Amino acid sequence: MHNTSFLKKILLIVTIAFFYSCDKEFNAIGDDLIGENHFDLEAENYSVTTYNQKVTPTASNNLAVNALGIYENPVFGTSSADFNTQVALDSYAPSLGVEAVIDSVTLNIPYFIDQTKTTVNTDGSSNYVLDSIYGPENGKINLSVYESGIFLNNYNANNYNISQFYNTDKSDDFLTQAQILGTRLNNSTNPAENNEFFFSSKEIKEITPKTETTAEVIKRIKPEMRLHLNKDFFKTKIFDATASKLASDDVFKNYFKGLYFKVEKSGNEAGRMAMINFRGGKITIFYKSKATKDATTIDSKTLVINLGTSSAPVNTVSLLKETNPNPNYINATQNDETPDEKLYLKGSQGSMAVIELFDKTDLGRYNENGVWEATPNSVSDELDGIRNNVKFKNWMANEANLVFTIDSQKMASITGTDPKTVTPEPGRIYLYDLDNNTVLTDYTADLTTAINGDPKRIKTVFSGIINIDQTSKRGATYKIRITNHIRNLIKNTDVKNVKLGVVVTEDINTVTSSKLDQTKIEAGSKIMISQLPIASVMNPLGTVLYGSNIPESDVDNYAKRVKLQIYYTKPN
Repeated sequence: MHNTSFLKKILLIVTIAFFYSCDKEFNAIGDDLIGENHFDLEAENYSVTTYNQKVTPTASNNLAVNALGIYENPVFGTSSADFNTQVALDSYAPSLGVEAVIDSVTLNIPYFIDQTKTTVNTDGSSNYVLDSIYGPENGKINLSVYESGIFLNNYNANNYNISQFYNTDKSDDFLTQAQILGTRLNNSTNPAENNEFFFSSKEIKEITPKTETTAEVIKRIKPEMRLHLNKDFFKTKIFDATASKLASDDVFKNYFKGLYFKVEKSGNEAGRMAMINFRGGKITIFYKSKATKDATTIDSKTLVINLGTSSAPVNTVSLLKETNPNPNYINATQNDETPDEKLYLKGSQGSMAVIELFDKTDLGRYNENGVWEATPNSVSDELDGIRNNVKFKNWMANEANLVFTIDSQKMASITGTDPKTVTPEPGRIYLYDLDNNTVLTDYTADLTTAINGDPKRIKTVFSGIINIDQTSKRGATYKIRITNHIRNLIKNTDVKNVKLGVVVTEDINTVTSSKLDQTKIEAGSKIMISQLPIASVMNPLGTVLYGSNIPESDVDNYAKRVKLQIYYTKPN
């Protein structure tokens, strides 16, 4: 009897404790929820200081994707993209046979395809649309493929000679060293493979004719670069080489340093630039040989040299640079913190923007040299005001966004219907902690997956994805959610209000950084940025955004300035 009463009391205590803990957990989770009817959701706008920063030559080794071609951007001017890559034998110490005769040598490199726009015809053929390609549809370039004359060392990305490889100022070095070794390898009489090369989106069809015993075979291949290379070169370089040169990966890469792709204008053509899958490329040597000297049969064989595989990785250098910048494009300067009216985000060696949240009224003093120095850990009046409202008025920060408005006039089509007059807009921009060259907590917390299977469209809550105006079908705004970042500043007074960087991005999944060439910093300048997100180095596009320094007298554009919007729930 007493035992039963005791057990009931214990059960009652445990039950109360359980519901109390659940209630605490619910309240903690509820911190992120919008309130009930006794709360009103309101937005407050806060000060943002923005300014441009010039990007110096940037290390561009081993990028995930690489550009090739020439692109005349109506806003930013002309960019060109050369490329250098090592190569690797598909199988080392190959048995080539004797009395080998090369029939042909082809270079095949896949293009990236927009799968969402691919259609299939009734005969089984497909209509493809190339992805990440810029310029007129039939734009041509003068393409030359050389043997590379520069050996690419293996290196630690955090500890290598930064003066050795850049994406802008080393293309001439590669060209000089390549031309010393010989003429271009793509020597076909078909001008579409060299002097008038163009990126074709047509399906490639290979037909094996029927025989008395077999039916006709049709092989359909997705669009790719397909060039015929010099047979004599590969006869000398591969088939006449000593066996030791082909015995191992390290020795082979020292012997055959790779390929260098050089692009130039083709006459008066506007040119075209594409992101292509170099790592999926290969050289195939088609040849015939006998197994032994005395053999009576001749065998048809192939030898494959890869431009990149998981089993035999190669080093690459992307040489994407501005060759003729538009004089109307306002180049950012180094070490200039003056707020700007317009923000120019340009990939590769272009420019980026720096964002400083809240007003710049930090307490401080003038030092002995008459220079104002902010007091350590001081904060802006705005941030202090937010903290007070949260602490004493029970305001709750539900959502915080940075909103950038695109300068639609600068980014609009110039005139006519020619595709070269339309300025492609970056599909996404990326915001990060510039002081520490790392991601924001909002990036890490966003676990949303790809939209329609597109791996570039993950993290849609953090976003930065372009918002399209339904009337003009052109970009209107970019919005990036920084709710966790703002809450952290509000709750933790010892957290530094870091500078934020914003750049165009080729791939939101890639957040590592590439070092800038600090030897190119302007004389007398301090180092404002020392690294750049690699995904920005890969992207050839640019956009123009409204900054923070827009006077109120500019009634047409004042409302378009960069906004930090924080949505609160406030008790009545």
